[in-house]
Amino acid sequence: MTYRVFYGDALPMASRELHQQEGVRHERFSTEHEALNRARELLEEDERTIVAIHDAAGNEVSGVRLQLRLGYCCE
Repeated sequence: MTYRVFYGDALPMASRELHQQEGVRHERFSTEHEALNRARELLEEDERTIVAIHDAAGNEVSGVRLQLRLGYCCE
């Protein structure tokens, strides 16, 4: 299964059609682990960057489970 990591500024990232937005970049990964690692790197580089991960079906990977997988604790 492939995963796509989208990232950019908040306004373009608010769109449902991320792949068509100017200012939104994306990278493709063959495993969830690779995608999660890249998302973590992007967040560590610049905390203002908005990051979204989509699976092969186009579903956004989100929620508390994602935060835990990225290494963030919930309080």
